[in-house]
Amino acid sequence: MAVRGFDWDNLRFFLELARQGRLAPAARRLRVDSATVSRRVSELERQFDTKLFDRTDGGFALTDAGRRLLPQAEGMQQLAEEAGDLRPERLAGRVRVATMEGIASQYLSRLLPGLRARHPALLVELVTSAALINLTKREADISLSFVPPRGPKLSIRQIGAFALFLYAAPAYLAARGTPADAAALAAHDFVDYVEDLVQIPEVHWLLDVVPEPNVVFRSSSMFAQQTAAACGAGLVLLPSFAGARDARLVPVLADQLQTERPIWLSVHEELAEMPRVRAVAAHIEAAVRADATNLLRPRWPAA
Repeated sequence: MAVRGFDWDNLRFFLELARQGRLAPAARRLRVDSATVSRRVSELERQFDTKLFDRTDGGFALTDAGRRLLPQAEGMQQLAEEAGDLRPERLAGRVRVATMEGIASQYLSRLLPGLRARHPALLVELVTSAALINLTKREADISLSFVPPRGPKLSIRQIGAFALFLYAAPAYLAARGTPADAAALAAHDFVDYVEDLVQIPEVHWLLDVVPEPNVVFRSSSMFAQQTAAACGAGLVLLPSFAGARDARLVPVLADQLQTERPIWLSVHEELAEMPRVRAVAAHIEAAVRADATNLLRPRWPAA
């Protein structure tokens, strides 16, 4: 669409408001005031003679026209960022990766900093949610989950899997005894998720190995469950990438009881070939594949 007197710089304000959904966060990212963001977006709407956002009490939501403009604006931003130098080490810009809290805090946060050596101008934002982030609505660029997301035009592939095992604090086992088999778990206490807050059924993984656990502590946070178990609250089922690295915990019945979850990497098809998105996705996939053995059969810390 050709527009006379078009100010291409207005697209920066459109993109940031589309990503943030509210004026104040977008203004902070752009280092301007909220009034400037509002004015520049309104100017863009006048130039296109169409409404790009619906204003609501909760913020700004893209209209159909805004959603059509978004991938084009992102492509133009990418070209502008790379126009000066197309070498891989000069990739620049922001890539937002979405996943669950446990994977983010105890796994991905260890993998992503390694990108800085090769791509120092890349900014990776790791966001967490109890529910699956909607890539179709551009809430993130990349999703890592153990449930494949749904939506049109998504590139989804399984890049690995992780195992989950029971863990307990040595002090808890000393006081209550170490269970010799699955039947002995009936006499033990457990830590688990808050049932009515579980938005993804697959996260209620304790029921895979203990159908009727005596739960004495619940939390919507996997890290909080892990901490409670480490303080002696009871047994907890944790992914290998969390439990096997925690010196406060020891595995329980690891040779008898375990379950698994796949790891899915997803990218919207319209973003998959953007160099910076492709670079981050490739880094995550390579790291997860290289860690395949530890994710499924971890090496327990020496006692």
